[in-house]
Amino acid sequence: MSEKKEKKVLILLGSPRKKGNSAILAARMARGARRAGAKVETVFLHDLNIAPCRACYACQKKNSKGCSIDDAMQDLYPKLLAAEAWVIATPVYWFTMSAQTKLFMDRCFALPAYAKAPFAGKRIAIAMSYADADPFVSGCVNALRTFQDAFNYTKSRIVGMIYGSAFGAGEIRANEALLKEAETLGKNLVG
Repeated sequence: MSEKKEKKVLILLGSPRKKGNSAILAARMARGARRAGAKVETVFLHDLNIAPCRACYACQKKNSKGCSIDDAMQDLYPKLLAAEAWVIATPVYWFTMSAQTKLFMDRCFALPAYAKAPFAGKRIAIAMSYADADPFVSGCVNALRTFQDAFNYTKSRIVGMIYGSAFGAGEIRANEALLKEAETLGKNLVG
C-alpha cells in the first residue's frame, strides 16, 4: 500500500504587520489547509531582504543559473517550487498590493530558470484586507486583477480569493463569516 504524499502549502505574508488583518486571514487559511492534511509553512516577506528586479534578464538567458541577485529570494525559490499551493496574503496599500508583495511577485519572473514550467499545476489562493468599505474604491479590485492576470499568464490555478474591509490591526476578527470562508478556502486549496 502506498502512502499518500503530504501536500505543501506556502503562505507568503506581504504585510509589514505580523498580526495584521491579511495575516489573520492567512492564519485561518493555514488552519483549513492543516485540517485537510497539508504541511504549511509561513514566510513573512517584510523580514526578508528582497531587492527589486534589475531587469538584467540573466534569469531568462539560455542555460541560465537563475536570478543574478544574491538575496533572500535565493532561499525562497526552492520553497516556491516545492510547494503545491501558495497563499498570498496582502493588505491593499495605495490601490494595489503592498510593496513587499509586489517585490516578491516581480522576482517570480526568474522561476523558469530553476524549473521547467514552474507554475504549472500550482494552486493559488489570495487573501486581502483593505480599509474602505468598497472594494472598488479601496483598490482591492486592482490588486485582484493583477493577481488574476499574473497567474492566468503563468497557467497557475487560482482556487479562490477572499478579501474584506478592516483598517485597524485585528479588526478583521469581527467578520466571523469571512474567517470561516478563509478556513474553507484553505481546505479547498489542498483539494
